[in-house]
Amino acid sequence: MLDCGSVIPELEREEDLIAAAKHIARALGSKKNLTDDTKKILADLSTQLSNITTVGESKVETPSEIEGQLNVIQEKIMSWETDQSMIWDSGLDEATQYLNAAEEARKLAERLGTLSLNKDDGEKELLMRAHDILQIAMARLEEEFKCMLVQNRQPFEPEHVSFRSSEEDATDIGSVISLGDGSVEESINRDSISRTSEEFIIDLVSPEVISHLRNIANLMFISNYGHECSQAYIGVRRDALDECLFILEMEKLSIEDVLKLEWGSLNSKIKRWVRTMKIFVSVYLASEKWLTEQIFGGLGTVNLVCFAEASKASMMQLLNFGEAVSIGPHKPEKLFPILDMYEILADLLQDIDSLYSDEAGFCVRTDCREVLRRLGDSARAAFLEFENAIATNVSSNPFAGGGIHHLTRYVMNYINTLTDYHETLNFLLKDHDGEDPISLSPGSSPRTEEENTSGSTFDASPMALHFRSVASILECNLDDKAKLYRDPSLQHIFLMNNIHYMAQKVKNSELRHIFGDDWIRKRNWKFQQHAMNYERATWSSVLSLLKDEGNSNSDSVSKTLLKERFRSFYLAFEEVYRTQTAWLIPDAELRADLQISTSVKVIQAYRTFVGRQTNHISDKHIKYGADDLQNYLLDLFTGSQRSLHNPHRR
Repeated sequence: MLDCGSVIPELEREEDLIAAAKHIARALGSKKNLTDDTKKILADLSTQLSNITTVGESKVETPSEIEGQLNVIQEKIMSWETDQSMIWDSGLDEATQYLNAAEEARKLAERLGTLSLNKDDGEKELLMRAHDILQIAMARLEEEFKCMLVQNRQPFEPEHVSFRSSEEDATDIGSVISLGDGSVEESINRDSISRTSEEFIIDLVSPEVISHLRNIANLMFISNYGHECSQAYIGVRRDALDECLFILEMEKLSIEDVLKLEWGSLNSKIKRWVRTMKIFVSVYLASEKWLTEQIFGGLGTVNLVCFAEASKASMMQLLNFGEAVSIGPHKPEKLFPILDMYEILADLLQDIDSLYSDEAGFCVRTDCREVLRRLGDSARAAFLEFENAIATNVSSNPFAGGGIHHLTRYVMNYINTLTDYHETLNFLLKDHDGEDPISLSPGSSPRTEEENTSGSTFDASPMALHFRSVASILECNLDDKAKLYRDPSLQHIFLMNNIHYMAQKVKNSELRHIFGDDWIRKRNWKFQQHAMNYERATWSSVLSLLKDEGNSNSDSVSKTLLKERFRSFYLAFEEVYRTQTAWLIPDAELRADLQISTSVKVIQAYRTFVGRQTNHISDKHIKYGADDLQNYLLDLFTGSQRSLHNPHRR
């Protein structure tokens, strides 16, 4: 059955054509002279009519007819060879005419190559002419294609991309302190890096010219000039990608250049790399992929190949930097920047796989995974070096005042900051190649005392095991540092301060979930034991001077002996005051607790002794009242040495 809907429009179009042809014929009949433009239009019309066959008939063209068509096409193509302006700048009509002429040249060359005619010299010459004209047209279209890509490139403004990075404001742990350094910060901030898998597509080339670029590409590919078109696109877009990295301030550095960088400069470049990777992959490359799909989307896998080839060099530049960082020295201060690099690359891996999903992108996918593996190995090595640095940190002199050692602050802040990377660290620190990473920790056992306690519950993740191992190594190191003090009392103050700091740092941070309450309780017990041991070491001998010997009411207790005992007590107290006012307990609550505990024992003993001897000695031999001593005890552990010869007045 005939489809009336398809027949009627066809008839209507034919009637319109007949009417238009009659009108043209009448107009020509009344014209004796024609302008050049009119002749050109009629020549184009003649070319089109020669290519149309009568319904139901096969059109057989003679070489002379084909030559006539070729002459018209050649005139159109060659008219632009002497014109230095861009065809598409002359308007859409002119560009369309040129594309049509190039398309006709392609068709003529194709027909000449397949005509079932005996190929005489004339026909061969026509075929060669057709190919020459087509080649000229394709070369011109290639130039137009490149020029259109360059002139219509959209400016890239990364400051308008809303990825948060506190590169300028973040305090880097490695830039603040090295192991044993005195300039420690109490808090260590980590870069805030937004990590999402979203892609943000922006227009890299003006949308108005996309259809023109696509038309040129389609014609060049169907004319067997696809390679030239692809190379033109790749060259222009590769330069654009290089410019993007330049805007993002990513220098082209060789591995040797990176290895020569000072730590401060390298750390700054790592921060910039982390930010650049996020923007470059999620925004720029995603947009670049979309651009190739818009232009080459109908040409099979051409868009994938063009994208991969255009972006490969830029991706290699970024990956080479990552590789260079991974093979540098595995210093503890590098761990945080390397973890940032590892995490951003791991987060982007799925996007990279999607962008380079075909065979052309295989090398990029492979190199990304290799760099990721190397960064992971480097991070793991830096963490193990951190453990080793704690174990081997040796002091030749005691820490002044018995306060919180810089090593203690550094280690506890270090591992507290590492909790932000718990998922990554748990992956990196787990068994690799059958080797238990904990066994690599110097001076540590895979299981600490908390883990060996029956019935104890604790976080058994790789990171938690390592953190507890680090804490054990630190405590052993602190024990060695305490031995540098000649005064046993100061040894206990030092250990009390540092173990208390460790316990409080764990209790008041995310470390609590890793170490557990049982660990905290044991460290609380430890520092309290050191506080008690301090009191014994300092005050037992002093307070022994206040003990009664025999009956305090007996005449056998001579006044001379009482005077000597008072004098000895005051001398001992003054020496403690002079010495221990220079000692330091930084934590105000801990300091107050020890001062109160000491005061209770000392003042009670003093008041009891003085009260029993009031009948045997005059007031002039009592140098200090109980309230005076109590006030003086509050001066202890403030880190500012004083003397009772010039006591502090309230």
